[in-house]
Amino acid sequence: MRANRVRECWDAGRAAVSAWLSIGNSYSAEIVGWTGVDCVVVDLQHGMTDVQAMIGMLQAISSTPATPFVRVPSLDPPLLMKVLDAGAYGVVCPMVDSAEQAALFVRATTYPPRGLRSFGPTRGLLYGGADYVAHADATLVRLAMIETAAGLAAVEAICATQGVDGIFIGPNDLGLALDAGASADPSDPVVIAAIARCVAAAKAHGKHVGIFCPSGAVAARRSAEGFDFVVPNSDANLLRTAVGAEARLAREGGPIAPTSETPA
Repeated sequence: MRANRVRECWDAGRAAVSAWLSIGNSYSAEIVGWTGVDCVVVDLQHGMTDVQAMIGMLQAISSTPATPFVRVPSLDPPLLMKVLDAGAYGVVCPMVDSAEQAALFVRATTYPPRGLRSFGPTRGLLYGGADYVAHADATLVRLAMIETAAGLAAVEAICATQGVDGIFIGPNDLGLALDAGASADPSDPVVIAAIARCVAAAKAHGKHVGIFCPSGAVAARRSAEGFDFVVPNSDANLLRTAVGAEARLAREGGPIAPTSETPA
């Protein structure tokens, strides 16, 4: 079975850097997979992507050095199983609010007798190899999102759940839940304290902790704070920022230097 680069990062004691895809396109997924990131998350929750587009994106990512992950829209066992069968090597599950929900997340992504994942790994066998079923449970990464007041209240119990590899903080939703407003890099002391509580809970139970960031600089800071799965923004946000910057430069950058070439 192919190695999971995120687990390799963790085994080496360093943070995994992940891309985040909101645009449902296999070509852009392939491009991002070659940028040097450790993994690429296809976002089925808020991204402009459906399951059929996701399959093409996973195929594209599979041709690159990056490891394919998916964020599912909800704690839906049949969809979780389908995402894994399609070749995802990691799953980010949103709005996990209790240890019971965390346990269901683990069971849905684990084969019997410890779990309830149904057999049928289709693309999993193609990407993961003939020994996929024997090693899938230990190779896949399961990240439960903490982004609600209920999830924060239960974060210690969620982190204590056997089979959960770690938690992933959604800072915008967590800020909204705490009546502090949405921010990808919160400055509100209540949200800062909540994030610190999540990190402490993960570390206390030997689990990993990730977070969405607005930039690479913030991601580097988060890594220094103890996060070991960082996302330096999404493809849609980065595209908008890059094109906007180039457009402003085109309008405000001054006269273009003359060229010796003669127009055709």
